[in-house]
Amino acid sequence: MSVKLSVVIPVFNEEENLRPLAQELSAALRPLGLEYEVLWVDDGSADSSPAIIRELCAADPAMRGIFFGRNFGQTAAIAAGARHSRGELVALLDADGQNDPADIPSMLEQMQKGGYDLVSGWRKNRQDARLTRILPSALANWIISRVTGVPLHDYGCTLKIYRSEYLRNLRLYGEMHRFIPAFAASMGARITEHETHHRPRTRGSSKYGLGRTFKVLLDLMTVKFMGSYLSKPIYFFGGWAAALCGLSGLLAAYTAYNKFFHHIFVKDQPLFLVAIFMFIIGALMLMLGLLSEVLIRVYYELNDGAPYHIRSRCGGKE
Repeated sequence: MSVKLSVVIPVFNEEENLRPLAQELSAALRPLGLEYEVLWVDDGSADSSPAIIRELCAADPAMRGIFFGRNFGQTAAIAAGARHSRGELVALLDADGQNDPADIPSMLEQMQKGGYDLVSGWRKNRQDARLTRILPSALANWIISRVTGVPLHDYGCTLKIYRSEYLRNLRLYGEMHRFIPAFAASMGARITEHETHHRPRTRGSSKYGLGRTFKVLLDLMTVKFMGSYLSKPIYFFGGWAAALCGLSGLLAAYTAYNKFFHHIFVKDQPLFLVAIFMFIIGALMLMLGLLSEVLIRVYYELNDGAPYHIRSRCGGKE
């Protein structure tokens, strides 16, 4: 029987949360009567999380484990889980116990009834520190929605359900897992939101902080560039080159006009130096665009690597 739903869970030092979460997942998914798997991706945990995952996989054939050789980050863990998942649908879930697995059935129902390709969780009543977590997140969500053109209340909510074709082959790195809805929208995915139950963390320590917001905004610039110019970067750099060289030409023409009609020598006109400088920068932008074109060709033809290394695996139905 083919797997209908894969639940991918990135794990990093969450030994206290894994067993309770596994019980909640079983309680939420078994009554659905569908074939499912739970894929734990250990991101180089230093506590007993790997041992607990192996224990869970041994006890339940629906559970599988992937273990990184070191910590590669949440995005890499999600990418690995998505790539090695077998379900027609893929749900993402945090391991800290704040996402409620009981929301998954209603999200699946909304996806099937509405014909959606992605159902994104919305922690409307979020149980986190307001100053250090909720306010920075609200600002980031507003900026991301405006820049990507995909309006969502909660990009940072890990609890989402995707049709696998929109997730499995994405190349993710940095903090780009939160931009997956924008990537999916660019492929034509139909997206909706679902209010989810968010719980306060009661065990373990948070891995999030203010510093992560800055990284997210930097990655957002990359996402915007990739979304608009990834296939043809020469359009981006060439546009800037044309603008700079055009402005340089206007300044040079103005300098020549002053020389021939107002007898102001070039050496007395600093605008001529500005024109030369802008022309050089424009030429460099053009060369950078051409170089980017070459790199993009190499990427498409040769890049089959992944930003993580899997040390071992366990569990799973054969």
